[in-house]
Amino acid sequence: MIVVLRATAGPNEALRLRDWLSCAGFEVATTHDAGREVLVASAIGEPQPDTVSRLRADPAVERVVPLERPYRLVARMARDTRTVLVGDVVFGGGEIVVMAGPCSVESEDQITAAARHVARSGAKVLRGGAFKPSTSPYGFQGLGVTGLVLLRDAALESGLLTVSEVMDPREVDIVARHVDILQIGARSMQNFDLLKEAGASGMPVLLKRGMSARYEEWLLAAEYVALAGSERIVLCERGIRTFEPTARNTLDVTAVPAVKSLSWLPVAVDPSHAAGRSDWVPALALAAVAAGADALLVEVHPRPSESVKDGVQALDPAAFDDLMANLRLISRAVGRSVSTVPETVS
Repeated sequence: MIVVLRATAGPNEALRLRDWLSCAGFEVATTHDAGREVLVASAIGEPQPDTVSRLRADPAVERVVPLERPYRLVARMARDTRTVLVGDVVFGGGEIVVMAGPCSVESEDQITAAARHVARSGAKVLRGGAFKPSTSPYGFQGLGVTGLVLLRDAALESGLLTVSEVMDPREVDIVARHVDILQIGARSMQNFDLLKEAGASGMPVLLKRGMSARYEEWLLAAEYVALAGSERIVLCERGIRTFEPTARNTLDVTAVPAVKSLSWLPVAVDPSHAAGRSDWVPALALAAVAAGADALLVEVHPRPSESVKDGVQALDPAAFDDLMANLRLISRAVGRSVSTVPETVS
């Protein structure tokens, strides 16, 4: 259950309630929402039957919300707010956040050119892989720490935040030192040691949905991150594996409104990995925004034909500019906005 304390409740009252719930047969986690302390209590064994009524009568308690779902910290009723703040960028607010850049960091010239262009077009976050999963062991697997340094430097020059994938719990610390958002890829969604390590870092996390994951499994993966210590999580729908082979994956647009009804977490969409081909990416991106997506993760490469990985699904700079212009039109139709070109970017 969720126990929301009154704004006037002090630390001593919160401690008293935590201790009482523990004695009453609950495991208690703490979160915060709009200045209020929120207790998330999970029953261990058979709790006392009058627990809810006694809590509701407590003068320090504003409301008690019973929960039927196995995830608690990320459940819709755990918070009134729906936003995640990373630096000065708000995920889940009125503005749709665009994260853009190449699949992989390949060189200084490539990532710098990508950063400059996506910044000029209004993106807020530079994406780029330094540690890359590859189906084949012979495929390009990234530049590692060198790639992280190049990504960070290109982003700093263009005034962007950064997001990059971490694949190994042992690499969380080094990736966290170079980027603003840790990405957990689809193949790692149920790497529970990685989820716990990412959460313990306190870093913002972009959590991609596994290619065969149900909504509940996706949200339970987010719960691992939140329980370990970071509630700054943005979910990312990137398409699921179905019987249809035409597209790389099948974009589940339903996931956007469905998961937002189940969780307070913002939801991003990756149309590039869903489509697998660049000419379909704009249509999927626009559909995602119309469905209520809070952010987009788009692959953009200065010269897609020269890309060492996934060039076929990357937009070139001109196509990205067109997409951003159309996103501004669609976002206004649904009462949202997309960033205009920053005046500070030359």
